[in-house]
Amino acid sequence: MIRTPCLHALLVLLPLAAACSHHDDPAYEEVRPVRSTVVGATGGSVGATYSGEIRARYESRLGFRTSGKIVARLVEVGTHVKRGQPLMQLDPAQETLHAVAATADVEAARSRVAKAGIDLQRTEQLLGRQFASQAELDQQRLALAEAESQLKSALAQQQVKWNQRSYTELVADRDGVVTAITAEAGQVVSAGQQVVTLAGDGEREVLVSVAESRVDELRRAKALQVSVWAHKGKTYRGQLRELAPDADSVTRTYSARVTVADADAALMLGMTASVFAPDVDGDSAIRLPLGAIHHQDGQARVWVVDEKTARVAARTVQLGSAQNDGVLIVGGLAGGETVVTAGVHMLHAGQTVKTAGSPVVAQGRQP
Repeated sequence: MIRTPCLHALLVLLPLAAACSHHDDPAYEEVRPVRSTVVGATGGSVGATYSGEIRARYESRLGFRTSGKIVARLVEVGTHVKRGQPLMQLDPAQETLHAVAATADVEAARSRVAKAGIDLQRTEQLLGRQFASQAELDQQRLALAEAESQLKSALAQQQVKWNQRSYTELVADRDGVVTAITAEAGQVVSAGQQVVTLAGDGEREVLVSVAESRVDELRRAKALQVSVWAHKGKTYRGQLRELAPDADSVTRTYSARVTVADADAALMLGMTASVFAPDVDGDSAIRLPLGAIHHQDGQARVWVVDEKTARVAARTVQLGSAQNDGVLIVGGLAGGETVVTAGVHMLHAGQTVKTAGSPVVAQGRQP
């Protein structure tokens, strides 16, 4: 049995022995695997793409110039028509009656002119025999002038009524193809109401909707290339012809029309088209995935990897335009630098990372 003084001595020696057997273990820093890319200036190959559809340069939304009931529809959607070809007809009965009434007014006006001429001639004869006064002669001259003016008015009204009679037939104003019909036989339409849409032959354009953040980008483009999904590998030269001065009230986008300079029969109306601007951000732009960008203190930053130490450092960059799932970097980076593209929100300054293709090396850190 151990005596009490010996027990006290053992209790004092045990902590010392434990202290002698303890060795300081080196602390290991976590090495986080990340995705990265070596950036480089694109030498003018950075571009922007805008989606749209093929449209005709000239589109006519046709309507009757008088009101009435449609009695005949002479074309179908897709019909190719010539200038002057009838498209629809209104019931001409009412306009015909108006024209007949106007013709009767003309005949009545002619009769009044003839009567006023006879009265003037008779008054002149009576004045020569001193049976009429000069005042009566002047009055007859004024009556003849008034009758002649009424005849001119009646003739003009007659022409108007016959014109309206001809307006009961809607004709094509140019060679083209019918793209829409919004009225049918039996329907009563008002003057000017759109009933047929006609796309003219000849020039073709691409109608695109541009977000407000990309308007200047499209305006600065020096050259445009047009392609269609149906004919992959074939491109056409494009030129910006029209850019709307204000945004659409519903979509809040700006409408732009790009003329296809060398359009051929392969470009059919309504085809899905893409407009590519190859040089919207100049010769020194760099493209990065959106996942490579993180924001801190209101500034856009990326993690740049030091090739020697495999540690990351934050770098503030200037952003250009967004393109699909990428963004253009116009300042803050140089060609040849390695930038983290995935996992940016799990890093801190000075952290060691393992990029794709590099070995994992644990870095010791003293406590």
